[in-house]
Amino acid sequence: MFSITEIEEAYARIKPYIIETPLFRMPTLDPYLGCEVYLKAENMQITGAFKLRGALNRALSLSSEARSNGLVCASSGNHGRGIAYAAKMLGAKATVVMPYTAPEVKVLAIKALGAKVVQCETSCRFDVAEQICNQQGATLIPPYDDEFVMAGQGTAGLEIAKQCPEIDAVIVPVSGGGLISGVSIALKETSSTMKVYGAEPAALPRYTMSLQAGKPTQVPYRQTLADALVSQKPGNKCFPCVQKYVDQVVPVSDTFLLKGMKLLLMEGKILAEPSGCIGIAAVLQGQLSFQKKEKVCFLISGGSVGIQQLAALEPLDF
Repeated sequence: MFSITEIEEAYARIKPYIIETPLFRMPTLDPYLGCEVYLKAENMQITGAFKLRGALNRALSLSSEARSNGLVCASSGNHGRGIAYAAKMLGAKATVVMPYTAPEVKVLAIKALGAKVVQCETSCRFDVAEQICNQQGATLIPPYDDEFVMAGQGTAGLEIAKQCPEIDAVIVPVSGGGLISGVSIALKETSSTMKVYGAEPAALPRYTMSLQAGKPTQVPYRQTLADALVSQKPGNKCFPCVQKYVDQVVPVSDTFLLKGMKLLLMEGKILAEPSGCIGIAAVLQGQLSFQKKEKVCFLISGGSVGIQQLAALEPLDF
């Protein structure tokens, strides 16, 4: 398991190429969520999601020879866009393997950066990416189960600790676990009192099940509106970090994902994808609750939204 030292090294490596995303105080959301609301807006990162942090840290750690052979990844969208951006910046070729269910807005954004997109069934995407690497001699960059990637994602936690050290709790979207691993290490090794919670789709409760079992456990694939959170099993390197540093992981229904997305848009004036709103959804659903004076930071992980996704919000109340 890595430490805050690797996260600090990652930050020094990637800082010239990313933006320090803002951390907003959002009093308009307090009445709905029952606490003092803060938002860490990773949807405003250069590529629209936190994934750029880990992608850049891994790519910049490679030798020039390895980069010249190309970069390959499997991604539901945001990691692929981060890899495509890193490859373009470094003058390397990139191939992104995406599920057929990936939103078109994410596919087009990756192609616009010059990367090749290969689509397949969700359950096959890692196997296909590995086959491409073997054929081309390219480097595979995992979306989460890699310590360089995890440390890169953890730099968002360093920023939260610096921007608002009085935060009581942070809620982080969870898929394979790279983001929450890095962020929880950064926060828990900075503050002895801060709580870290994870929120994952109820359709794919891989951490809920794995933490109960005491080991990484694969769940059956089921479709969810949280298209960026579709991993079926925790990363083997991520799971021990979550076990050690994360206070709780809760499952969240798709119905409340949309309610969280609408609340953030209509009352917070922030546009984010359903996956990025899952922490807000967890509180709306009653899966997590806080005291009125507690300062709670919701990490908004990404903002890649298609117009068709907005149409689903119209009939919903909060």
